[in-house]
Amino acid sequence: MQPTINISPATRSHIDLEEKYGAHNYHPLPVVLQKGEGVFVWDVDGKRYYDFLSGYSAVNQGHCHPRIIAALTEQAGKLTLTSRAFHSDLLGEYEKYITEYFGYDKVLPMNTGVEAVETALKLARHWGYRVKGIQDQKAKIIVCSQNFHGRTTGVISFSSDPTATRDFGPFIPGYEMIPFNDLVSLEKALQDKHVCGFLFEPIQGEAGVVVPDEGYYKGIRTLCDEYKVLMMADEIQTGLARTGKLLACDHEGIRPDILILGKALSGGTLPVSAVLADDEVMMTIRPGEHGSTYGGNPLACAVATASLEVIRDERLAEHALEMGLLFRDGLEKLHSPYISIIRGRGLLNAIVINHSNTDAAWDLCLSLKENGLLAKPTHGDKIRFAPPLVITKEQIGECLGIIEKSLTILT
Repeated sequence: MQPTINISPATRSHIDLEEKYGAHNYHPLPVVLQKGEGVFVWDVDGKRYYDFLSGYSAVNQGHCHPRIIAALTEQAGKLTLTSRAFHSDLLGEYEKYITEYFGYDKVLPMNTGVEAVETALKLARHWGYRVKGIQDQKAKIIVCSQNFHGRTTGVISFSSDPTATRDFGPFIPGYEMIPFNDLVSLEKALQDKHVCGFLFEPIQGEAGVVVPDEGYYKGIRTLCDEYKVLMMADEIQTGLARTGKLLACDHEGIRPDILILGKALSGGTLPVSAVLADDEVMMTIRPGEHGSTYGGNPLACAVATASLEVIRDERLAEHALEMGLLFRDGLEKLHSPYISIIRGRGLLNAIVINHSNTDAAWDLCLSLKENGLLAKPTHGDKIRFAPPLVITKEQIGECLGIIEKSLTILT
């Protein structure tokens, strides 16, 4: 049964403007948002929704968290950008704070998540040539199939998603793809003496919240140590308390050689990302070899510091772990024949829809929207559920009720 979609004239006018003047590179749900606070967003007609995407985990601290907004507005009235041609009074303080927060010698601040990934790739190659002694132009980086690390031409060079790669070539060489969650394939790949790094997502979010077997992170660490290869964890989506630990790798007590952060590093207020590593890796980069006009700008430094303080002070990791268990248990108790798989960790969760209609996941998301909850399908039959980490037990219960009601659209 097709859901009945109510689109007001105000909503339609905004959507029409985007359709006419914007590139058609997204396929959003037919809702136009105007306001956000905590776990909620409101559309242009004043209707309130639970946000179960959180800007792809950029809004872990909740929409417009007052401490983060206060830091943003205060710094915006003082100084926003200097470029790295000059020092600022906040950059060193922020660098000290974030390196001590995560336990690394150095940080290289960037803006978007994919910029941080590109930075990590350059760092790994630099280290490979200057420390490991790999022959010039021969460095290789191992990646996983079904990965999502961004959409630059460099990063899609190792994507297995045809939507990301079709008609965008030629692509950059120097990558080898292996299956995710496969330590046997990883060890075989690492035997190549030209390999400098292994880049992976601790949980594959865009692929549908694919959680690896217990021991996978420890296995990666052991193999990377044995073959002198950098362990490179893309924690842009899985990090910053989303999975019930500060970092997803923390579930196995593992420390990557290169840690990549973004999204919730700003609490969803502006693009802020970071790459952390120890001196052996980071100090291979010399002046002029990498940079960004906006990377490490004073506004970003103030916001990122406040965002990290909120995560620690409000114990969001511990709360996400508790709420995630409650949410997945609630989904199981729905006993829906249309949910074939429930998976996740903390408040990064997904369901796989079992239905003869190939558009069933999209239709369910439309039904959820009508009932006051926003989520989005990924890879056809999967729906990711990732609310802000400040969600309460009572709100989890209400959202489970919305999901149960919305599933009736599939009968």
